Amino acid sequence: MLVEARFHGPDHSGNGGYVAGLLAAEVSPAAAPEAVRVALRLPPPLETVMRVADEDGARGHVTLWDGDRLVAEARADAFTADPVPAVAPDFAERAAEKFNAGGDHPFPRCFVCGPDRAHGDGMRLAPGPVDGLDDTVACPWTPWDAPTTALVWAALDCPGGWAFDPAGSRPAVLGTMTARVHELPEAGEPCVAVGVARRREGRKMFAGSAVYGADGRLIGRAEQIWIEVDPARFRG
Repeated sequence: MLVEARFHGPDHSGNGGYVAGLLAAEVSPAAAPEAVRVALRLPPPLETVMRVADEDGARGHVTLWDGDRLVAEARADAFTADPVPAVAPDFAERAAEKFNAGGDHPFPRCFVCGPDRAHGDGMRLAPGPVDGLDDTVACPWTPWDAPTTALVWAALDCPGGWAFDPAGSRPAVLGTMTARVHELPEAGEPCVAVGVARRREGRKMFAGSAVYGADGRLIGRAEQIWIEVDPARFRG
């Protein structure tokens, strides 16, 4: 497996949701009928050929290695919470206008939510606070090409983190993500991405996220653990 440089979160690390989605695709659907849980152990390197190992002989538990360093592992799992509810498209559009209001985005070139990425290069999701819904962020997402499963995992990623408003405080990165993609949206289909802050335990932040299609169907859902980090760990 190789993560191309454009799919980064922090400048020198693969976007957590995208990398998790790539690794989740290595888990057998028969072994994980409900969801796949991916735990990121190290910042995923870019432009580096990594090895995927089948740990149980049935592809129900796979690991990702950079040489002898464990980068991530994925295994079958199940949800313990209901999906994050949908947000109406007009509410999501107004929420996106309030995204990163302070202008101090911790990773402004993130492939998913970085405002410094060009249209058609990054996804440019802008999950901002939803009027009348505490701890909830949302934004529109219209995929410009037919998206892959990994891109839906990416769309599920950053809205969970922004539900805790990381700008202006110690940044956080994705530690664990349990997700299921029910189907892929069409290219050009107007979707809505939603994130909810569930609780905080010390440096750990627990969030949920979902992507809904133009007709309100559930495209995909996730539960996440975000971890506050020292930004220096993600510098080159």
